[in-house]
Amino acid sequence: MNKTTSQFDFEEALDALKSGRDLNGKDGILTPLIKQLTEAALAAELEQHIKSTDEQNRKNGATPKTVKSASGSFQLDTPRDRNGTFEPQLIKKHQTHLTDEVERKILSLFALGSSYQDISGHIAEMYDIDVSSATISAVTDKLIPELREWQQRPLESHYPFVWLDVMHHKVKDDGRYVSKAVYTVLGLNIEGKKEVLGLYVSES
Repeated sequence: MNKTTSQFDFEEALDALKSGRDLNGKDGILTPLIKQLTEAALAAELEQHIKSTDEQNRKNGATPKTVKSASGSFQLDTPRDRNGTFEPQLIKKHQTHLTDEVERKILSLFALGSSYQDISGHIAEMYDIDVSSATISAVTDKLIPELREWQQRPLESHYPFVWLDVMHHKVKDDGRYVSKAVYTVLGLNIEGKKEVLGLYVSES
């Protein structure tokens, strides 16, 4: 699997937490994570687009643009194809704002774990358009390794202090909108450094 061009740096995120920076808002700590997962999804879209046509086509670099989100602005590298026929669906060609709903779904997806069914369902909700099952599967297959890599990283054996924060979001569930909670768990290790221990979705 090809890595995204900008990986979420957890060491840098920990230093930012220690210095008192916010998770969301201007220069939010979670912004690089949203960038990484968004670019992985777009890369999967392009790969599926190339596979789905009989014409000779291939990848052709990326076009950078600044995208604004609730967690902060970031440079999004949108992949291109040689024929110029690729039309990304998650972030349109001229779109410069990541909607709050899509951002919430990306974070919620990240917190869900490696359940293929849950992640695939979230991908379908994120696009909310007529996207083929093959495209959804391609995006899911691209994102799952990204999620598992973070989930399986080593943690310390002891954390003297743990903080729990929560954000409530309206999400679509079986055709209706319900309120769910996304928990952020922070731990203080024995060296006095804060770590993001996990993101979890709860019913309330």
